[in-house]
Amino acid sequence: MSILNETYTLTGGVEIPKLGLGTWFIDDDQAADAVRAAVEIGYRNIDTAQAYGNERGVGEGVRTSGVAREALFVSTKLAAEIKDYDSAVAAIDESLATMDLDYVDLFLIHAPQPWADFRGGDYADGNRQAWKALEEAHQAGKVRAIGVSNFLQSDLDSLLETATVTPHVNQLLVHAGNTPTELLDYCESKGIRVEAYSPIAHGEILDNADVNAMAEKYAVTVPQLCIRYTIQLGTVSLPKTANPDHMRSNAQVDFTISDDDMAALQNLHDQDYGEAGAFPVYSGK
Repeated sequence: MSILNETYTLTGGVEIPKLGLGTWFIDDDQAADAVRAAVEIGYRNIDTAQAYGNERGVGEGVRTSGVAREALFVSTKLAAEIKDYDSAVAAIDESLATMDLDYVDLFLIHAPQPWADFRGGDYADGNRQAWKALEEAHQAGKVRAIGVSNFLQSDLDSLLETATVTPHVNQLLVHAGNTPTELLDYCESKGIRVEAYSPIAHGEILDNADVNAMAEKYAVTVPQLCIRYTIQLGTVSLPKTANPDHMRSNAQVDFTISDDDMAALQNLHDQDYGEAGAFPVYSGK
């Protein structure tokens, strides 16, 4: 069975494909082609965000993919800077209008702090207000599932003090070399499914000698090993690419990493992101 046909069931009953297409850094005018190519290959999970600036193109790709809308799982994210109820309500509707979709399958708060103050001040009240807007959109049927991204345990604990819906998803930086085991365990204990973004460490892990040696042992590529690793962790894996050949290769992960090798990858520490280290999600600030 192809990984493209495998799903997890989120708390609340919505099914989410285990492998998706990330669209960060795909320009709006290229996004529709990328989405159509992915869907033709068999992808059914497409991830975007207001901050990516490509919701219009992603929406076009979804609508013109030739596959029924209900067969696709489309995610987007509320801009990290939005920390009040009224702005969140407006932004949710704006995303639906920009994508020209009646609903999205998953809507996330992109980060617990604005990017300019990532891992900085206290935005607990703003997150609660944004979450209330997402809960209402969920109840109204505009969104099938709701969640967060880049939330640490303290951020989740704060949100849960007033939430009526526990986040269905927490999208996190997870890859061989950066496995936040305690946070993964905490999310599992709360019924929160983790999605792994940058499962190939923004490409820099391609140069890691130990990971290359392990990939050679399984007769797979480093990206395939890394994607398989995140799936065996129980996360949704969201590699980003606009290249159809890479999309096909990324989906060829029908092998099993041994327990010993999983442990080795889980204990690996490699957070070299090259030039991408300038982004808050990689630098932590």
